[in-house]
Amino acid sequence: MIYYKNQEQIEKIRASSLLVGRTHAEVVKAIKPGVTTAKLDHLAETFIRDHGAIPGFKGYQGFPATLCISVNEQVVHGIPGDREIGDADVVSIDCGTILEGYYGDSAYTYAMANVPEDTQNLLQATKESLYLGIDQAWHGHRMGDIGHAIQQHVEAKGFSVVRDLVGHGLGKKLHEEPEVYHFGKPGRGIPLSQGLVICIEPMINQGKRFVMQERDGWTFRTADRMPSAHFEHAVAIRKDQPADVLSSFEEIEKAIAQNSDLLKI
Repeated sequence: MIYYKNQEQIEKIRASSLLVGRTHAEVVKAIKPGVTTAKLDHLAETFIRDHGAIPGFKGYQGFPATLCISVNEQVVHGIPGDREIGDADVVSIDCGTILEGYYGDSAYTYAMANVPEDTQNLLQATKESLYLGIDQAWHGHRMGDIGHAIQQHVEAKGFSVVRDLVGHGLGKKLHEEPEVYHFGKPGRGIPLSQGLVICIEPMINQGKRFVMQERDGWTFRTADRMPSAHFEHAVAIRKDQPADVLSSFEEIEKAIAQNSDLLKI
């Protein structure tokens, strides 16, 4: 069942998603070599609750934390803990909130100051592919148009699209129909219609596309242990207009600019 949203519902999803961006920005202030992922998670939970919302991931299907923090070869769903961030790590953070009954969801991958250039290029290509996918998210287009734009861009640069993990609809539930594929053929897949709210979140590997799940039952990593990147926006489909991006990287990137331990991607 696909749930189409009216403007009032879309505004509530926007408010929740903007809080996610502000939470990312708060976490960015604390990212430095030696900080534990558990510390970042605690900061995020405190910030979300202090702003009248509930962490969207904590307790979801048993997930134990507020943030998914996935480092280097970890693709998504990494569990925060005692791991310390290193000065050459890539750190993917996915965050969700529930505000007035509606979910927000957005992810960003951070590059520590000594990340190699080829991995920086991976992050740049992944971020670019997200916006190319969003450019195809028009009323009357199809899901395959989004996936094709993403796949074509990253594969031309020598990277690969994870196919086992997908984006999703967003609303009163964190994961609604439809699934959003980040590969595909133009003109294929379900039609995109006004009022559809989806999370487009390309997960792109520096090496091959294959992933495997760790023994913790949550974390996915690349099979070849090459780095991976993940960027995500929540968007609403509109008629005769470009997609309305409900989440934001603006506050995140302002915070990155103030943190000398991070590179701007």
